[in-house]
Parts: sequence; structure tokens; C-alpha cells
Amino acid sequence: MENKILLIGTTNKGKVREIAEELKELPLIMKDLSEFPDISPPEETGKSFFENALLKARYYAEKTGFLTLADDSGLEVEALGGAPGIYSSRFAGPSATDEQNYTKLLNLLKGLPREKRKARFVCVMVCYHPSGQLIWSEGVWEGLIAEEPRGNYGFGYDPVFLVKEFNYEKTAGELPLQVKNQLSHRAKALKSLKEKLRDFLKELK
Repeated sequence: MENKILLIGTTNKGKVREIAEELKELPLIMKDLSEFPDISPPEETGKSFFENALLKARYYAEKTGFLTLADDSGLEVEALGGAPGIYSSRFAGPSATDEQNYTKLLNLLKGLPREKRKARFVCVMVCYHPSGQLIWSEGVWEGLIAEEPRGNYGFGYDPVFLVKEFNYEKTAGELPLQVKNQLSHRAKALKSLKEKLRDFLKELK
């Protein structure tokens, strides 16, 4: 089978490396958005992780003509009714830093006991072909929100996310990248998508 081009719809180099590594056995030639500097990002107007991931994947596929993989992810906190959810990256404002976002979260949960600090990271990935065909997957990472940030690894809410697999004793911010990449919501979504992608590529012949 001829190698197909897969555009990874992000400028985040860490994310590109992670995806390229997981999909390296498949017959794909991978590109990312750094090769298309003239394409401005779409407005994320979706009401769910799936809608935003689909919106991005379709937009870049139609702009370039390539099979495109895009994702949308965020943190859902039970005590906040699922917030910040799709607004995770701008929880404390349109240009908020990671620290401002998780500080706002910690303030909202101040004084809540451990059993009421349940949270989960969610990642939805969509692979979209310009013909309109698509596949998608979802990954979820369960945890609790810590009372204060810990750790220098990762990004986003990692320093305040206590990981279930470590009995809620370590935050995602305390896990080296290679450990996080085996457990995270994005890793789970990517592994699931990889299995579907094998068959999808055959259908696109």
C-alpha cells in the first residue's frame, strides 16, 4: 500500500512527536502545521470536545487536501459540573497562563474534602479525510484535584491533577514524560485511534 500523508493538526511540537511515535509503524508520511504557516487556526465554536476536534480536523483537511488528525482535550471537575471542560485552556481568561487557570480552579475548590475533588482529563481525536470519511476515539484519565500544585513536568493542569494509577499520591506534574505518555487521556485516545486507523487507511485506497 502506498504511503499516505497524514497532517497532524497542531503546532505543538511535543504533541507532534508523541503522535508520530505512536503511529510510526503505519504507512504514513507525517506533516504538521509548521509546514503551513499561512493557514490561520479556525475558531473553536464547538460545544463538546468531539465537536471541536472534528471542526479542526475538517478545517485543516479541506484547506490542505490531506488526511488530518486533530484533537481537543481538557479537564472536567465533578464538583464544578464538568467545568472547565472545553474552556480549560482559557478558564481564567482568553490569554490566561497555566498557573492562572489552575490557581482559579484551586480557589473554587478550597476547603472541599478529598472525596469531592474528583476530576478527569478527556481527549477526543478525530481523523478526517477530505472526502468526508472520518474515524474518532476518546481517552479518559481519572484523578483528583490536589490542594496545591506539585511537580515541574507537563503543562496545563498537570501540577494539580492527582493520578489514580499512583494511588492519588503523585500529580501528573511529578511524572516524567515517558511515564505520563503511557497513562494519559491523550495516550489512551491515540492507542484506540491507531487500531481504527489501520483499517481506515485500507478503505481509503
